[in-house]
Amino acid sequence: MRRYSKQRTRMINNHLIARGITDERVLKTMATVPRHLFLDESIQNQAYSDNPLPIGSRQTISQPYIVGLMTEALELKGIEKVLEIGTGCGYQTAILAELAERVFSIERIASLAFRAQRTLDSLHYHNILIRAGDGTYGWSEESPFDAIITTAGAPKIPQTLKRQLAVGGRLIIPVGSQSSQTLLKITRLSEEPDDIKTEDLCGCRFVDLIGEYGWKG
Repeated sequence: MRRYSKQRTRMINNHLIARGITDERVLKTMATVPRHLFLDESIQNQAYSDNPLPIGSRQTISQPYIVGLMTEALELKGIEKVLEIGTGCGYQTAILAELAERVFSIERIASLAFRAQRTLDSLHYHNILIRAGDGTYGWSEESPFDAIITTAGAPKIPQTLKRQLAVGGRLIIPVGSQSSQTLLKITRLSEEPDDIKTEDLCGCRFVDLIGEYGWKG
């Protein structure tokens, strides 16, 4: 852990604070969660650089700035129930678990879900539930959620996720083509699932959200 402490400090200062991330809880959490442990040993020395990295199965871990931006936009206070679409290696899941009360995470690729669960268990996270499946369906039996984060790019916002968002809840999702998306922040304003406020956060490029209400695999 000490080996990477200086790298984590540089990540916070150069890639988060310098680019406008100000939420102290997010910064503190990202300064302590060991990002390198979610990666293969061969690329752990790159863990705190500001770029996406491969995690297997043609998937990636997002760059630290994007993780910070998406997490900050969720406005977590510590009491929320959060849904994550796309567990991946589990790093974003761990960040959410530090900042919210409970995290429900869905991963399409079973081998990634298993590996993420194993890593998170080794770090003693007990407020996370992971399952393998089509994330575009959401997790209706546990809804509504105070916050939903989607770590893959969708052609449009799935209605399923709008319906599972609590009134006042925030959904962060990349939407666009398979080559370029806009990172959106959706706030549900009333009981009507389409009564929403939409904010553009930035341009981005994520792996495809594959599923019934995403891109077809």
